[in-house]
Order: sequence, then C-alpha cells, then structure tokens
Amino acid sequence: MKSAFSFLVILVFSANVAGQSLYEMPQQQATTRWVTFENTDAQKGAGGMENKGAKGHAFERLKAGESVDLVNFDGSGLVNRIWLTISDRSPEMLRSLKIEMFWDGEENPAVSVPLGDFFGIGLGKKAAFESALFADPEGRSFNCFIPMPFKEKAVIRVTNESKKDLHQIFYEINLLEKSHFQEEVLYFHAYWSRDLETELGKDFVILPKVEGKGRFLGTNIGIFTNELYEDTWWGEGEVKIYLDGDSEYPSLVGSGTEDYVGTAYGQGVFAHQYQGSPVVDVEEGAYAFYRFHIPDPVYFYEDIKVTIQQMGGAPKEKVQELVKNGARLIPVTVDQFPEFTNLLEMDESLVLEDEDFPQGWTNFYRSDDVSATAYFYLDRPGRMLPPLQSIEAKTSNLSSE
Repeated sequence: MKSAFSFLVILVFSANVAGQSLYEMPQQQATTRWVTFENTDAQKGAGGMENKGAKGHAFERLKAGESVDLVNFDGSGLVNRIWLTISDRSPEMLRSLKIEMFWDGEENPAVSVPLGDFFGIGLGKKAAFESALFADPEGRSFNCFIPMPFKEKAVIRVTNESKKDLHQIFYEINLLEKSHFQEEVLYFHAYWSRDLETELGKDFVILPKVEGKGRFLGTNIGIFTNELYEDTWWGEGEVKIYLDGDSEYPSLVGSGTEDYVGTAYGQGVFAHQYQGSPVVDVEEGAYAFYRFHIPDPVYFYEDIKVTIQQMGGAPKEKVQELVKNGARLIPVTVDQFPEFTNLLEMDESLVLEDEDFPQGWTNFYRSDDVSATAYFYLDRPGRMLPPLQSIEAKTSNLSSE
C-alpha cells in the first residue's frame, strides 16, 4: 500500500506545491528551476546570458545521428512540465526522434519512445488536443504534465535517428529542486512497440509483463487498418490487464476498444481529460486514441501485463465478401437478437459458407498495423523491457502527413 500512497503524495505535491493550495508555502523548501538552451544547467542567476541577454540561444540544431541532453541535472527533484517544439513535424521525423529518460544514474532508460508517440498521439500524426497528461494546443507543440520524481539525477535526451538534420528544436522543462524525498517514490516509465501485421487471433501487447510494484497510468494506441478489411469496424477488441500473478485470464477486462476510451457504437474525433480519439481518418484507415487511469487507478504489487484484442465486426454477408476478396479472419461471435452465439465454444466449428452458420453481426479476429505507448510508474528507476525497435520498424508505412 505504501507505493500506491506515495504516488498520490507525489501527484498532490506536483499539483499544489507551486502555491501549496495556491497560497501556502511548502513545509520543505522546493526551488523552481527552468531548463532551456538559455540555461541548460538550471543554475541560479545564469539564465539567458548569451548575446547580452537578448535571446542568444533559444534553440539548437540536431543533426542526423546526434543526441542532445535537454536535462542533465544532479540532485533530487521533480520534473512537472515538459514543453517542446521542432521545425519538422512530419510523420517520419516524429517517429525518428527518440526521447529517453534516465533516473538516478541508471544506464538503461526508463523511457525510450518515439517523440511524437510519447506526447500522446501515435502514428506520427499531429492534432490539436488537450488531456490531463498531454496537450498540443494548435498542433504545433508538445506538452507533458506527468510528475516525474528523482532522488539523485535526471537525464532527458533526444536523439535524431533519421537521415535528415533537424533545423530547430526548442524546449522548456520545469522542475522543482528538493533536498530529499521523505516518502518512497515511484519512478516514471514509458514503453513503445509496433507490430506492422498483428498475428491473427493473438492479442497485441501494450505493456509486456513488468515485475515490481507500481501503477499503470494509461496508454495511447495507433492503428493503420488493413485495406483487405475495407472500411469495416475494427474496434471490437477488449483491453485486458493481468495483475499480480494472473496467467491465462486477466483480472481486468473491458468490452471493446471504443468502450475503453469512453465512447460507444463507433469512434469519432474527441479529446477529453482522461480519454480521447484525436485522429480518425476513415479514408486512410488511421486511428489514434488514448485512455489515462487517473480517476480509476490501476495499481499492481507483484507484476502487470496489458494487452488488446485484434478484433473487428460486420454483418455476416459483408464478412463473407471480405473472405472472398482475400481477407484473413477468424469469426468468433454472432449477434442476432435474441440469440448471441459464441462460435469458439461450439463442439464443431462452423465456417461462413455453411448453411447453418448464424445470421447477424459477426465479430472476427483480424490483422492490422498496431502501435502503442504505455505509461506507468514503478518502484525502481531502471528499465526491464525490450529496447526500442529499429528505425525501420518505427517509420515504415507511415502516411506523408
């Protein structure tokens, strides 16, 4: 229980310490620091010294293959806001820039995610939106408000893995310097992965099994639909969260993809504090959406794993047509009021061409291009997950805009 309580303490601290209920000073001194190219070491009285204080170093270039440390801070503190913008916001660049975060001297990053995906929207897309954790006011900038504590050291690094030079990168990272944390803290982590062609009948893994204590903060997911399924509905898949020793079946399971992000019977464009779908492009088959578990916390005390089924649906006749046109799929249920048929529980499996195959809306396993970023807190600073995938895996088959 202590780790769960500690997160709440940190969240309240980050939200209130600037004014401690807006008008009270904190009991422990917390010094405000801003880290920018105008003061990379966040030193007192040392900001904006270049060009005699007249905006001498607002941005930097980032050549292909190079990295830049946005933060390299020794001491104890709390990152509470990140703002960043870049001159090239193409899908290729948003997927080719890598943001990494290292806590307390760890060599392995707790965060290693394509920059665009990290800031709340997948697929290398841009969209104006606002949520409790991320915001892009006009589709030209990136904001993150997740509190990120550290006890000894914080490093935030951006690497240009593309073959193009980036002409401008601007940033501002706001943190509070503290002498120490009295409570046990949880460290912020983020994990990204992509499968260009998910395996038929196998759930996509949003977060592989992680051992330890912590809190699953949420996810943003991106899907490029397979054209063989045409414009049929892709979002029947249920999110599953395996907690503290769950094996074959999870403790937490939803009822469908659009249900998980708070809407129903399809998915249009919307952006709310804890759930949203900023990108919906039916013609391109591109969808990007998010869900953050803030009012409904998901704690784990031994381990956690998060997945989402790859499942769609259409009327039986349309599903038959898809199969004739070469689409690979596995029917799983049929709904025709008042009957609901679980096809996978039947003694003898039916095929779509059978005369006695039930009529009605048919849900089916399908295969699409899926990617996701998982955000979570853990009781250790180091990474225990696979490394970030190759630049080819990140950038292949992206749209031009």
